[in-house]
Amino acid sequence: MSDYMKSLYENAAYIKSKISIIPKVALVLGSGLGSLADEFPLSERVHYSELKDFPVSTVSGHSGQFVFVEFNGVTAVLMQGRVHYYEGYAMTDVVKPIRLMRLLGVETVILTNAAGGLNENWDPGTLMMITGHISSFVPSPLIGENHDELGIRFPDMSNIYNKELQMMIEKSADEENIALSKGVYLQTTGPNYETPEEVRMFKLLGADAVGMSTACEAMAAKHCGMSVCGISCITNKASGISESPLSHEEVKVVANKVSDNFKRLIKRIFYNLKENFYDV
Repeated sequence: MSDYMKSLYENAAYIKSKISIIPKVALVLGSGLGSLADEFPLSERVHYSELKDFPVSTVSGHSGQFVFVEFNGVTAVLMQGRVHYYEGYAMTDVVKPIRLMRLLGVETVILTNAAGGLNENWDPGTLMMITGHISSFVPSPLIGENHDELGIRFPDMSNIYNKELQMMIEKSADEENIALSKGVYLQTTGPNYETPEEVRMFKLLGADAVGMSTACEAMAAKHCGMSVCGISCITNKASGISESPLSHEEVKVVANKVSDNFKRLIKRIFYNLKENFYDV
């Protein structure tokens, strides 16, 4: 067994010794959305720094801990703060939390993020359900040794974002009377924002939103057999569409403004996961 897998199994064993539930759903909280973890009855927390050979969040707004909760009969782990490729971690370390959550028992992952809008018709605050992604601008998280314990060497990526979960998200938004757009997400390395010329290229490729995370996590989750869905909060118009300089503070401010709608949507999704989708 590789050192990489040994550390994953050791960390999974450590976390299992600290928690009393088996999480079936994972929710990854993006920039400005970390407070969502406080909306659920708290079971236990495990900070990334407690784990062996594990990446630690260094970005403002990312707390860097797993929060284990139960809501309406759904057992879940909330990833309060993700790690990013631009922080200097290898891509295999960036997706380590996803793989660890799989070893903890997670079957379904909900990815959220703050993203720049490429669709000129969308205003900041728009919620976009991810229907597909473009990951060609970042290294694949599957490069290197394949860990057969997680998945096959050449996994199919034709339907990363589960169609049934997408229908369930749309149903949840309708029930909460929350406007929900749909589109394609494109991941870049960051940490710099995109140039206007790059934004024009991304639009030609068919992308509707751009960010610095998520696609790599979705690929890793798909590789290890998890059902995947995702929602972006459009926090700003991308460079060249907006005349204002872009900033991380703006991202957090807009994300906080729409957090109430986002929280209601996520809670309704959790309700429908249990009541209308399948027995998690």
